[in-house]
Amino acid sequence: MVEQLFTPVELGGVLVRNRVVVPGHTTNFAEHNRPTRRHAAYLGERARGGAGLVITEAIRVHPTSAGRHLSLGSFSDDSVPAFADVADAVHEHGARIFAQIMHAGRQANGEATRTAAWSASAVPWSPSADVPHAMGRRDIATILEAFGAAARRMRVAGFDGLEVHAGHGHLLQQFLSPATNLRDDEYGGDAERRLRLTREVLERVEAAAPGLPVGLRVSADEFLEGGLRPDDVIEIVETLTRDFALAYVHVSHSAYHASYSLSTQMADMSFGHAPFRHHATLFKNALPDLPVIAVCRLDSLEEAAELVEAGDADLVALARPHIADPHLVRKALEGRRATSCLACNQGCIARVEKSLPITCVVNPEVGAEDQWNAAWSALATPRRRRVLVVGGGPAGMQAALSASRAGDAVTLVERSSWLGGLVRVAAAMPHRARLGLMVADLERELEASDVEIRLDTEMDAAQVLAGEWDDVVVATGSVPRRHDFGPGVPVWTSVEAAAQVAAGADLHGRRIVLWDDDGDWISGSLSEGLALLGADVHLVSPTPSLHARITTYSRLALTPRLRELGVHAHLMRTLAATGERTVTLTDTLGGQTSTLGDVEVIVDLGRPTALDPLYRDLDQVADGPRLHVVGDASSPRTALEAIYEGRVAGAFLGETDTAAAHTVVGSY
Repeated sequence: MVEQLFTPVELGGVLVRNRVVVPGHTTNFAEHNRPTRRHAAYLGERARGGAGLVITEAIRVHPTSAGRHLSLGSFSDDSVPAFADVADAVHEHGARIFAQIMHAGRQANGEATRTAAWSASAVPWSPSADVPHAMGRRDIATILEAFGAAARRMRVAGFDGLEVHAGHGHLLQQFLSPATNLRDDEYGGDAERRLRLTREVLERVEAAAPGLPVGLRVSADEFLEGGLRPDDVIEIVETLTRDFALAYVHVSHSAYHASYSLSTQMADMSFGHAPFRHHATLFKNALPDLPVIAVCRLDSLEEAAELVEAGDADLVALARPHIADPHLVRKALEGRRATSCLACNQGCIARVEKSLPITCVVNPEVGAEDQWNAAWSALATPRRRRVLVVGGGPAGMQAALSASRAGDAVTLVERSSWLGGLVRVAAAMPHRARLGLMVADLERELEASDVEIRLDTEMDAAQVLAGEWDDVVVATGSVPRRHDFGPGVPVWTSVEAAAQVAAGADLHGRRIVLWDDDGDWISGSLSEGLALLGADVHLVSPTPSLHARITTYSRLALTPRLRELGVHAHLMRTLAATGERTVTLTDTLGGQTSTLGDVEVIVDLGRPTALDPLYRDLDQVADGPRLHVVGDASSPRTALEAIYEGRVAGAFLGETDTAAAHTVVGSY
């Protein structure tokens, strides 16, 4: 069935070699809003991996849309050479590349650039956002000119086509939607007047870039009260097809709004596979002659192919899977398994939210493709060191694989009877099962490697030294921290609570208090898991916000689920057991207290501590093997850091002064 994806397709007169698309997604690789060599290497690698069509991330057409210097923009002709480099990098490997042009509108964060956000009306996208400037006629004329100028530059830069972004709650959608367009002039009021700006943008784009096909990206459903619904958007696109030769419609969904809607835009693993495929179906049925690109949580080529097979879409766009593995198509053609996307949002959109360049939990080479390719080429001559890796969690597994790839003789020892560390525990939580794919992929790679694996094996410093290893990588992980809450209430660690969830224990009617001073997925998963088992869950945190370390894109989906399950949140509170089955909560600001009775257990979710005695002992041996410590054994964090540190440690084994290592480590 996957073979259907590898047939060519024509978009507006441009022949695309297959139906697999790398859709636009923000990377934060820009410098001063210009594309960099990092962009070219990143997109070029995905073209080398076999994708048929690459669509750039959103290219802002005007400085009022820039928001940050890391975002991509084209504000003058000086940007053309940099964009040409990106187009050339994709063309070098036989793929087509379209430039996505847009204006972000009201969500353009102007703190970095000290610019006001522009929108159809003075309606902010979130309660804490600045009120945008309601655009006047001269502002509209400025934006129309900017769209035309950007389109012309992309044509000069050698792009094969353009994609006008009228979705995701950006400026054009803000004019299209009755939820955000409160105007009563020629650009607002009824549906036809709300459509006027999009129509005029397409006119300018077509006139400025004659001969280039133009596709349209839309949100089929805003998921907002009073917002656009699929029938509305289908009517919009159908109307536009009468006057414009659209090359395709790229059917997404959501609005950039501080509500559940935004969580759908980067649907995490809790949504399941292809949760919005029906949108593409609706457009294909209504507009059978218009090519349709489907997008969002198409997790693999096999699953994406279902849409083409069923006639629901003509092309399929996979963003995060291409971040996780740039060679999806090539591997499929060669009968190899691709690295799985976890849909965890941790290395991609969570870092974009922090104004950091994207990376990936399972692919730490994202954004450093040139450097890693050069490094692996430099490591082509086997080193043949004897390497011991102690600990079979993600960091240890990755270190073993990298050292083996560099030509070393590697032994991996793990004290338990299975590999994967705490990731296996996390994968047993509700809506978190895709984390297990990371362990499964690493296990499969280890089985195909020359790494010797010894399970149920614990080693102390004396045993390690007796082995006369050249290098030892300590990846022994972490252990839960235990707070002293006082007598009267039993305390579980996070691991003990997770075991109850994994076992499906009957917790109906049992009041469980969770102490969370971190605000990450451990708390979110256990709160949900315990509540699903019937527990009366009370989440207590000294912080002023709930799950602050979970990206907004996932938190906006998690919070409604917790609300439906009846989870109680007590923020800015400290916790103490003050009697038999009784806890006292103290307000951290005013000092007021309240009590909770009938508490069965407190779950201590305090940050863990490094399990590093082996590292400390070996560190005292002056003439011992070269020593490397990675992952939680160095500092308890997440799988993102563990996989990265394992990859670097195994590849270079401390020789970070080499040219190859220096370019890799310095590239981030």
